[in-house]
Amino acid sequence: MKKSIRSFTYLALIAGLLFTSCVSNKKFTASESRADKLQKENANTQSQLNESKLQGMKLKDEMASLQKEKDTFQKEYNAIQNDLMLLASESNMTIRDQAARLKELQDIIQAQNDKTTNLKNSISKALLNYKTDELNVYQKDGKVYVSLEEKLLFKSGSDVVDPKGKEALKSLANVLNSNSDFTVDIEGHTDDVPIKTQRFKDNWDLSTARASSIVRILTKDYGFDAARITASGKSEFHPVNLNTSVEGRAGNRRTEIILSPDLQEIYKLLYQ
Repeated sequence: MKKSIRSFTYLALIAGLLFTSCVSNKKFTASESRADKLQKENANTQSQLNESKLQGMKLKDEMASLQKEKDTFQKEYNAIQNDLMLLASESNMTIRDQAARLKELQDIIQAQNDKTTNLKNSISKALLNYKTDELNVYQKDGKVYVSLEEKLLFKSGSDVVDPKGKEALKSLANVLNSNSDFTVDIEGHTDDVPIKTQRFKDNWDLSTARASSIVRILTKDYGFDAARITASGKSEFHPVNLNTSVEGRAGNRRTEIILSPDLQEIYKLLYQ
């Protein structure tokens, strides 16, 4: 009997120890899990804190950059304001003075337009005997244009001016020599058909050579002031017609004499 009681007591003690050990292991596991969780939460909190600090530094840098831009803008604005005040203080023109200058400028422009129109009419009258398919005289953008067709001036592929063309240039030179308020630009133009000969490598060569030939005739043969004239070649790149027909290409093969008024008087008034 005593032996049985003793055996039961041992069993109870062993069971108690086992139960106590099992409970301790559960608590330890739970504590360990809690510790891991807290450690992760702490690491996450620290990361957020570091990120907030970094964002704060970036925001601070952006604010400093914006302030610098604002300061630069303010300096430029102040400089402009000072310039305007200086200009206003230096200007002694009254409203009446400004109105008088404007009226003077308008009178000069009108007089210049009248000169241009009179020149155009004089040239048209001097070249009245030539057909419209040989030359055309017109006014554009304050300038006078005399457009001479190839058939009046040159044989195909040549820069030698025909006698009939020289007569036209002589009539034109008589008008130009009596008008010293204009400068003259001679522009040679071709169609888009390529040319390559022993004399001319391409249409650039041909158009420039034709313009130069007319300059020589006007200056050397008919006494036009060489300081007031310029020659240039435009090749096929400024057509007035489509190059899809015989008539269109013929119209593009032309030499334009452009008369520009002297604007020095206007410039002087504007900038005095």
